Amino acid sequence: MENKMFCYQCQETAGCKGCTQVGVCGKKPEVAAMQDLLIYVTKGLSAVTTRLRAEGKKVAAEVNHQITLNLFVTITNANFDREAIVERIKNTLEVKTELLAGLTNRENLPDAALWNDTEDGFDAKAAKVGILATENEDIRSLRELITYGLKGLAAYQKHANVLGYENEAIDAFAQSALAKLLDDSLTGDDLTALTLETGKWGVDGMALLDKANTETYGNPELTKVDLGVRKNPGILISGHDLKDLEMLLEQTQGTGVDVYTHGEMLPAHYYPKFKKYENFAGNYGNAWWKQKEEFEAFHGPILMTTNCVVPPKASYQDRLFTTGATGVPGCSHIAMKEDGTKDFSPIIELAKKCEAPTELEQGQIVGGFAHEQVFAVADKVVEAVKSGAIKKFVVMAGCDGRMKSRDYYAEFAKALPQDTVILTAGCAKYKYIKMNLGDIGGIPRVLDAGQCNDSYSLALIALKLKEVFGLDDVNELPIAYNIAWYEQKAVIVLLALLHLGVKNIHLGPTLPAFLSPNVAKVLIENFGIGGITTVEEDIKKMIG
Repeated sequence: MENKMFCYQCQETAGCKGCTQVGVCGKKPEVAAMQDLLIYVTKGLSAVTTRLRAEGKKVAAEVNHQITLNLFVTITNANFDREAIVERIKNTLEVKTELLAGLTNRENLPDAALWNDTEDGFDAKAAKVGILATENEDIRSLRELITYGLKGLAAYQKHANVLGYENEAIDAFAQSALAKLLDDSLTGDDLTALTLETGKWGVDGMALLDKANTETYGNPELTKVDLGVRKNPGILISGHDLKDLEMLLEQTQGTGVDVYTHGEMLPAHYYPKFKKYENFAGNYGNAWWKQKEEFEAFHGPILMTTNCVVPPKASYQDRLFTTGATGVPGCSHIAMKEDGTKDFSPIIELAKKCEAPTELEQGQIVGGFAHEQVFAVADKVVEAVKSGAIKKFVVMAGCDGRMKSRDYYAEFAKALPQDTVILTAGCAKYKYIKMNLGDIGGIPRVLDAGQCNDSYSLALIALKLKEVFGLDDVNELPIAYNIAWYEQKAVIVLLALLHLGVKNIHLGPTLPAFLSPNVAKVLIENFGIGGITTVEEDIKKMIG
């Protein structure tokens, strides 16, 4: 069947049903179509790589990386450049053709594994292979839930891969799962099992990235991050990629240019290795959705390393640079060279000609409470729980967003009793991390573990507490989960938590539009997944 644009992968999708004219994110129908086709041909390539593995043949790391990056490119707010996506489709088809020649058995391969066409056929094909091509609502829902989980997993894998960390088993699983999404014989039960298996590999993917980050940059430590500005011109780096930040800091040494973090790059300040750079100035601004006003005020160039880019205003479009999975028409893209490095000199030269940033605020953010930092004060935390000084932990990890309904999370944080501690990761923290919520016997009431991918730290902390208190079930801990979600990385975190046995997670500000009533019912009945209501009601329900 043919269909027009339909996308419902993010929390802000139109009417909590689906974007059909243009994406709320700013994605145009012609871009959405190419993203749909890129996913289709990536599933086709995955069917071929899965067959190759079944024949005992090796799949090259660069093919694994290509599939990972293809998925990452289609995450919400990552790439708005149709031509860049078309090039990825063409390249994927070329690689697939080469690999097909190496197969001994090509029988019963799906259409996506065999389809190959010129660009002239791209739009026609895209219209037939989008989300609505799966007519059964529940099968469609499960397929998309798995796809979005795999997109989130790919984002974390990509960050690990650029630091030289690989896990072939994760790649093999992701590709076999993508291939299974083409199999019309799979039932709802089959896909439900695959959904939970995706969560298992999500835990492994986050563990791989945690290992990559901490072995490369050291374990995050308690850190105070400045919010003010200096007098030098600056470069603002946003997104999530720590390797890009490291290369930028190396290349800006001695240039008179300072580097500031924005959004999800804030936790980079917590890593010991980055503290040696004197020009690593501080954090500027807030979560991703405020970037139009904040990028305007920054005056200098901005480097977007991953998703969370908003189509820019004309006033600063010439100062916005993309790299990696990101792309915006009209903005310069910094490509990776064959040796894995990037040349950021165009950004640095532009920065030298710009004014210093306009100060938005003063003060500091305290963070760095990843697993090792919390383990270091575990005795103090355990004693506070035993004495009753800490009655409850509330996990408020996840994403921030522009909807007014998200003010709920700021109000919820403020309304929590003084004997509760917030565990957070991701940009959801911007709703409350700048509030003075105090401490409990020297333990801050907001413990920030880092980026959204650092939700793994929160899982490890929960498992450590379970062990310390000698509990059989993680759900016996005094921990409530009130998680804000926005895009696909939050999906893999959710599936990972479900795999770890965590129940009674509250998701907001709305439940995903891609959950059909029947699929939502399964999650509610089996895992206690719930939405949010009012601050007062939810405090009563979650805290008691």
